[in-house]
Amino acid sequence: MDKQPKFSARDIVVIGGSQGALDVLRSMLGSLPRDFPAAILIVIHSGTSSPGHLATILGRYSTLPVEYACEDDQIEHGRAYLAPADRHLEIIPPGLLHLDDGPKVRNARPAVDRLFMTAAEVYGPRVVCLILSGGDSDGVDGANAVSAADGICLVQEPQEAVIPSMPISVILKDHPDAVVRKDDMTSALLRAVNGTSA
Repeated sequence: MDKQPKFSARDIVVIGGSQGALDVLRSMLGSLPRDFPAAILIVIHSGTSSPGHLATILGRYSTLPVEYACEDDQIEHGRAYLAPADRHLEIIPPGLLHLDDGPKVRNARPAVDRLFMTAAEVYGPRVVCLILSGGDSDGVDGANAVSAADGICLVQEPQEAVIPSMPISVILKDHPDAVVRKDDMTSALLRAVNGTSA
């Protein structure tokens, strides 16, 4: 299912998931090099009742600083930004974070689609998207947008996902560049960012 790499300098990584994604994120963020040459933006489905501890939890494992995104933050390499509960996380020119209270997308706010689509609009082929475990089909339109902009699309192996709906939906609708096992997630991400392969 792998395709040839499309671009040699990718420095924006966008990740989306829901139930079951946390374990994968902990493992991956804990094994990235401290000099990781890209920014990571993450949407994990969460509602108004979310206690807001996800950044702290992931930060305990991550080699990179992990923080909740704030309005008009400048995106920096080597950092991970999380969508706050019940807010859409978007990217606006010239590379700023934007939080939006707009309608839910595919019953989700924050929505993976909103992050992925705005990343593709602003950064085009510099984007690597990754779909993790989760229910429903949020992320399909965003993954299509990343692929259409000549970015790279990676998907967690559905057989390893706690809830495989999101990965399966993207596989069926988008034909991702690679379907990746949990143990290979970090190396696949590094290859995609470095432009050696998906």
